[in-house]
Amino acid sequence: MNPLSDQNLRRLGAALALGLSAVSARAETAYQMPPKVLADLVDAPPTPLVLPDPQHRTLLIVEYPNLKPLSELAARELKLAGARINPRTNGPGRASSATGLKFVTVADGHERSIVGLPEPARFQAMSWSPDGSRVSFAQVEDDGYELWVIDASTARARRVSTERLNFAVGLRPVWAPDSRSLYVGLVPTERGPEPPPPSVPAGPVIQESLGRTAPVRTYQDLLRNAYDEALLDHYGTSQLARVDLEGQVTRLGAPALFTGIDPSPDGQWLLVQFAHRPYSYTVPLGRFARTIEVRRAADGQVVKQLADLPVQDAVPITFDSVPAGPRRFEWRADVPATVAWVEALDGGDAKVETAERDRVFTLAAPFTAAPRPLVTVGYRLNGIYWGTGDLALVYEGWWKTRRTRVWRLAPDRPGAPQPYLDYSSEDRYADPGEPLTETNAAGREVLVQGKGGDTLYFLGDGASEEGDRPFLDARPLAGGEPRRLFRSAAPYYERALGFIGEPESELLTHREAVDEPLNFWVRHLVKRVAPRQVTFFPHPTPELSGVKKELIRYQRKDGVELTATLYTPPGWEPSKGPLPLLLWAYPQEFKSASAASQVTDSPYRFVRVGWWSPLLFLVRGYAVLDDPAMPIVGEGDAEPNDTYVAQLTMDAEAAVEEVVRRGVAERGRIAVGGHSYGAFMTANLLAHTNLFAAGIARSGAYNRTLTPFGFQSEERSYWEAPEVYNTMSPFHHADKIDEPLLLVHGEADNNSGTFPIQSERLFTALQGLGKTVRYVVLPHESHGYQARESILHLMWETDRWLETWVAKREAKPAG
Repeated sequence: MNPLSDQNLRRLGAALALGLSAVSARAETAYQMPPKVLADLVDAPPTPLVLPDPQHRTLLIVEYPNLKPLSELAARELKLAGARINPRTNGPGRASSATGLKFVTVADGHERSIVGLPEPARFQAMSWSPDGSRVSFAQVEDDGYELWVIDASTARARRVSTERLNFAVGLRPVWAPDSRSLYVGLVPTERGPEPPPPSVPAGPVIQESLGRTAPVRTYQDLLRNAYDEALLDHYGTSQLARVDLEGQVTRLGAPALFTGIDPSPDGQWLLVQFAHRPYSYTVPLGRFARTIEVRRAADGQVVKQLADLPVQDAVPITFDSVPAGPRRFEWRADVPATVAWVEALDGGDAKVETAERDRVFTLAAPFTAAPRPLVTVGYRLNGIYWGTGDLALVYEGWWKTRRTRVWRLAPDRPGAPQPYLDYSSEDRYADPGEPLTETNAAGREVLVQGKGGDTLYFLGDGASEEGDRPFLDARPLAGGEPRRLFRSAAPYYERALGFIGEPESELLTHREAVDEPLNFWVRHLVKRVAPRQVTFFPHPTPELSGVKKELIRYQRKDGVELTATLYTPPGWEPSKGPLPLLLWAYPQEFKSASAASQVTDSPYRFVRVGWWSPLLFLVRGYAVLDDPAMPIVGEGDAEPNDTYVAQLTMDAEAAVEEVVRRGVAERGRIAVGGHSYGAFMTANLLAHTNLFAAGIARSGAYNRTLTPFGFQSEERSYWEAPEVYNTMSPFHHADKIDEPLLLVHGEADNNSGTFPIQSERLFTALQGLGKTVRYVVLPHESHGYQARESILHLMWETDRWLETWVAKREAKPAG
């Protein structure tokens, strides 16, 4: 290589423009600010979260700040068994807190302020009571969580108890069915100070395997030693209690590492789950050994142990494999107190050939009889929608074939289930939607049935050739064609949420358009009156008003139809000439080319931006090709990843050819980027094509031998398919990456498989090979970035990278 070649001289000049030395050294720099137009978009307030009450008559408007300060992420955090714990509050380390709450009445749109809210406002875990009369929430104080309740009729908040709640491992307050008390996990009053770390280790940490097959995918933040175990016990152990609205606290049983609490619909019993030793150093808390019990709600006494399960570290990695033994415990939603669960009939191994996979059992109070088999399915159980003693819908599915089957059954009457639906889970055009449910008096979700009980209602995305058009259908129980009650119409994207009052009368919906943010509406299904707007959230980023959004279709060279959403800046027309373009994507696996060809977006959705969005760069004069289809298809017995690189290349070639054909972009000034699996895609495209001027890869994994027991939708282990792992790993092809690559990774990434070492090793390889690469490590950030300082700096890095390597580059000659 000639060090004074024109190409290297240009790169040296670009490096100097970026403030880089020709040979980069590891260094820490101050956080930088991007151009003001980008900073303003990043700082724009998000549209509030809206939580309708169970009857859809009152909306709780939840206001969140946009971004956290870095100081919050820099606070001490414990990483234990897959959980991240703030030891100061005994809660999650990175949870976002709301800063504003108010009510809106659906009937007239009247907005009501809530008085008596604590200050400073730091609200989490908002929840409506079953009867819609109150809202509970947890206020985050400097030393822990307090339980508060808001009376919806008076819009007045008050603290219910000063005892500190334990939020460390996911336990949250749960309303009792009578709406007059809540079940909580408390920090035990007898708990002492945090155990001190040992000054000298008591001995080595030893793990061993004695021939038992135990394949696991890669996990972050696992337990490492006995001291971690002691910390998990200290912060994770909760005292179960019932707290009534007058503040009276009733403790229920002994403290334990509780991970779930669920009152029965009649309020007489509790379904509880807690983890116990021996703990595991290879799987997170959700797969620890655990016990599931039914207890009396009055005093917490155990009346029935339903299961005592071992550590789940031997589940096969094949999709649809599950742990052996009982799982998925829940209350039947439509009766006072009946527990339901499922057990695998194939040992949990999806590779076993059998006609029967799962069997559902039920056990009614007082829990002294033998469990009753309810239904047996040939695929893996996906869930049950409860309705009445005469109706439940049982969903089963199988990943290999992408099939979903739905059965009707009468839970109170033995008998064979009746087939109801059978469809492909990846065929979006034929998707019937999901059953509409409503909250019953016990606070449980049950099927909504039409008058006479012969009709169910289904909500769906309404995927079609023209884009998504959400719908609401009335579907006969006896079979036959559904009756369409509502379908979103241009120029809006509108989704039904549920009925207000009787079925088929009024609908609560939310609606948006390209230049109109999401707001809530009431739509009449009987009266011929115009829909009525209920909320009036303003456009959070008016700088993007006038952006042109277009759903485009094109074809890759093997005939597979592809779609993408193309955005161009306000005022741009083809006559003004091509723009620099940012292509941002995420690959997806399919079993059929026809499913891969389906449209997956709507041309009428609001142009919503956040720190993660490539649309931010529209204000910098870039066109954006967002979420272009990158299907990897494996039809029949073929596995998609066997031809991953070839198919990914075809996908990218087709996208680039289309934007060039339209005059939106030109070769030589197109960048490619993505996050997580999209970052993996980005590095592969730079290694195997010459389509792009530069790449941006955030928080990805680049060496699949470091995730040897499967990744994404790959079921095979490295030893079953070594060539697939090696070919798909851009690390193994780093010598072919000739375009500048910006690597970004959160220092504290918590995502399975995307360890920061993945980016570190790719950077080291590219540096050693003399490539142009920049590696940015964001302190304290996990897989999704949160701190304002980090995100503004990320925008600064991305903007300079694009300006240097894309916007200022010369276009390549045609052909």
